Amino acid sequence: MTSAPPTLEMETGADPRASIIILHGLGADGSDFAPFVQEIDLAAAGPVRWLFPNAPQIPVTINGGCVMPAWYDITADRRQEDEAGLRRSQASIGALLAREQARGVPAERIVLGGFSQGCAMALLTGLRYPERLAGIVGMSGYLPLAGKLAAERSSANRDVPIFLAHGTQDEMVALPRAIASRDALAALDYPLEWHDYPMGHSVCAPEVQDLRRWLLRALAAKAQ
Repeated sequence: MTSAPPTLEMETGADPRASIIILHGLGADGSDFAPFVQEIDLAAAGPVRWLFPNAPQIPVTINGGCVMPAWYDITADRRQEDEAGLRRSQASIGALLAREQARGVPAERIVLGGFSQGCAMALLTGLRYPERLAGIVGMSGYLPLAGKLAAERSSANRDVPIFLAHGTQDEMVALPRAIASRDALAALDYPLEWHDYPMGHSVCAPEVQDLRRWLLRALAAKAQ
């Protein structure tokens, strides 16, 4: 049985009514987005459990085979995707979603998000997850295994809200790749909110505010 990844957790109050999972990018760790807990005020949605999982340590081809935190391998040829690695992390993140449900937070009160590689994993996992989620967040990333989504996507999440944000000067994941991912999702009729910002491969203050507004709507829609 696949186990959930080691995860940093923070709660904004007792008995959380919702969970937000944020997956970090290549070479980072779970603490990378911990400031979101203070920066994004979700008091109106009730107590929230923030979860920041850590990717496994694996050799990354594009970085000379150096071992570092990564959800999957990346090669110089971006058309060659590490499907085995993607699927392993998909199973691990799925186990984390299931664990949250076992702790009393229903799937429809869970938001799954990520940055860069974490964005790819959020889209890969969330769109295939068999139980309806509150929403999916993708920051500065892309849609992996895009050609297989139509056949593999979950009927439970066929209309899950998606927040996508990207920098117009992103030097790691070029804007056209993000736009192609956005358009592929739009072609499958997912309800998308798209934002771009004059920045590189990073997160900016206006993006955080846009994300806060979107999260409040996503969690309010399934408030208990």
